[in-house]
Amino acid sequence: MPSSRPIGFAVLGAGHWGPNHIRVFNSLPSARVVGVADVDRARLQAIQTQYPNVEVTVDWRELLARPDIDAVVVATPVSTHLELVREALLAGKDVLAEKPLASTSPECESLTALAAKLGRILMVGHVFLFNAGILKLREIIRDGRLGDLYYIHATRTNLGPIRHDTNAVGDLASHDIAILNYLLDASPTHVSGTGMSYLRSTQEDVAFVSMFYPGRVMANLHVSWLDPLKVRRITVVGSKKMAVWDELAPHGPVAVHAKHVAREPVDPGLANYGDFQLLVREGEINIPLVHQTEPLRVQALQFLDAVESRCLNISDGTFGRDVVRVVECINESIRLAGTTVRLSEAGTPAVDTEAPRGH
Repeated sequence: MPSSRPIGFAVLGAGHWGPNHIRVFNSLPSARVVGVADVDRARLQAIQTQYPNVEVTVDWRELLARPDIDAVVVATPVSTHLELVREALLAGKDVLAEKPLASTSPECESLTALAAKLGRILMVGHVFLFNAGILKLREIIRDGRLGDLYYIHATRTNLGPIRHDTNAVGDLASHDIAILNYLLDASPTHVSGTGMSYLRSTQEDVAFVSMFYPGRVMANLHVSWLDPLKVRRITVVGSKKMAVWDELAPHGPVAVHAKHVAREPVDPGLANYGDFQLLVREGEINIPLVHQTEPLRVQALQFLDAVESRCLNISDGTFGRDVVRVVECINESIRLAGTTVRLSEAGTPAVDTEAPRGH
């Protein structure tokens, strides 16, 4: 693409999230939104009123054929992602697709393989990976100050909004799955989940999920859109310290608690010398400075950098596929009343006859 002009963008989908992409990319000097496509003419009219220089159309194929469009943002319902992302890649465009990348992990795999074959950038919009608090939490974990990781607990609840195209696992838990995979640089090996449909018979409104990561790290998720309180919190428990990310905390999104349980040898004069006693150690709470920035803007800058450098190091198609695969396995476990499901290398859920114990 010419270096003398901003990177030209098309945004497919002007509903709930698409206008945010239009706003962010138009605010960046190295980007320009050239066109927007949507099936709703009223939405297109609203976009053109706000951005007179942006062309609008109900035919997304018109935008893919334009040589002044270098990259495409796909912000449409997930059922359309496979076709739109594939056609954008085939048209020689780099793609930023809203999460989930596609409806199934095999579809995600096919899009990832196509992008690699064509040499195109394919990024998935897991926007919490660009949240300043999550980035600080990852830094704290990686620098070892928590010690050995024991377990993680995540809560994501609210009263609505209620989705009709997926359940609470696909809508809410997918955020925390992406976050945990990013924090731990791994995918879980086993998952189990239970859920219940109270509002409709076909979609679970609430779910409780257990995930088992390499290194004996266990994670538990509670997700619900049928809850009186809006909660966005992740607790990480380590052998030396514990950390909490709370997106809604007034004092700052991250707190590090100098609390742990120490293993002290008992009196060597006693007969059971060599055993240990467990002692609770209390300490201060540290709230590190976190410079809050809009995650969507940080994501956009990362995508622009990848388009220019031809190298993407975060939230690529493989990462997006892994998140979808975990969601599939959790839903399979829910269908089987909580039976533990193992993530196979081929992406097909495998049911374990016996739940993992201390693995």
